[in-house]
Amino acid sequence: MDRRPFALNLPSLSLSLRVLFTGFLVVMGVGLIMSGVQIFLTHGMADGKLGVSKEDIVYSYYGDRSDSRLAAKLAGTMKDKANTADKAAIIRWVEEGSPQPEWGSSVQAVFAKNCVKCHGTIPGLADFRTYEGVTAFTEVDEGASVTALARVSHIHLFGIAFISFFLCGIFSLSVGLPTWLKAAAIGAPFVFQLMDITSWWLTKWYPDFAYMTMLGGFTYNASIGFMILTSLYQMWVMPWRGHTSMENTWTRLPPVNR
Repeated sequence: MDRRPFALNLPSLSLSLRVLFTGFLVVMGVGLIMSGVQIFLTHGMADGKLGVSKEDIVYSYYGDRSDSRLAAKLAGTMKDKANTADKAAIIRWVEEGSPQPEWGSSVQAVFAKNCVKCHGTIPGLADFRTYEGVTAFTEVDEGASVTALARVSHIHLFGIAFISFFLCGIFSLSVGLPTWLKAAAIGAPFVFQLMDITSWWLTKWYPDFAYMTMLGGFTYNASIGFMILTSLYQMWVMPWRGHTSMENTWTRLPPVNR
C-alpha cells in the first residue's frame, strides 16, 4: 500500500500547531523588544545619558570609582527622582562623610521626600528609611556586587536557556537552509548567552570587557530575531504561496515511499 511520506517541517504543520508555535514566537518576540526597552531605560541611563554605551556597561558592572554609589546613582539612573537642590544636599552630605547628626536634622527628610516611597516599601530595593541603610551606599561605587552578579547570572542562565531551547526547537523544523547555517543559528543563542554573562564578571574587574557585553547582547538578539522571522515565514507565507516540502527535518534520512 502506498503511503504519503512522513514530512516533519514548518510548512507542513497542521493549523493547530502553527497557531501554537506562532503564539509562542510572537510573545517571545514582544518579550525580546521589552527587554531591550528595559535595558535602554536602566543600563542605558547609568551614565546619565540616554542610549546604551560602553560607559553605561562600565558604570553598571565596574562602577564609577571616582564617586560614591549614591552619587553615581543620582547622576545616572536616579537622575530624575529628585530635584536639583535635594540631590545637591544629599551629595554634599555624602562628601562631608555622612555625619549622623545631620541625618536626623535634615537629610532624613530629603530621603523621605524623594526616595522611601520605593526604597523602603519594595522588596529587593535598599531601605533608605534608616541611617544604616543609606550609609551602605555612601562608599566608593564599585558597580554590581559579586552576590548580585551570582543571583542575576543563575536566573538568566536557567531562564533564557529554556526559552532558547523551545525557540530553537521550532526553528529546527525549518527547510531550505544550508545545514551549516541552520546548525550555527541554533547554537548561536547558547554561545552568545554564555559570552554575555561571562562578560559581566570580566567587566566587574576589567572595564574594557564592556565591549564583549555589548557584542554578546547584540548577537544573541540578532540570532533569536532571525529564527523567529524565518519560522513565521515558513509556517504562514510559504504554505500561502503553495510552497511545500517533504523533508523530515529531525532525521538525516530521506523520506521513504511505501
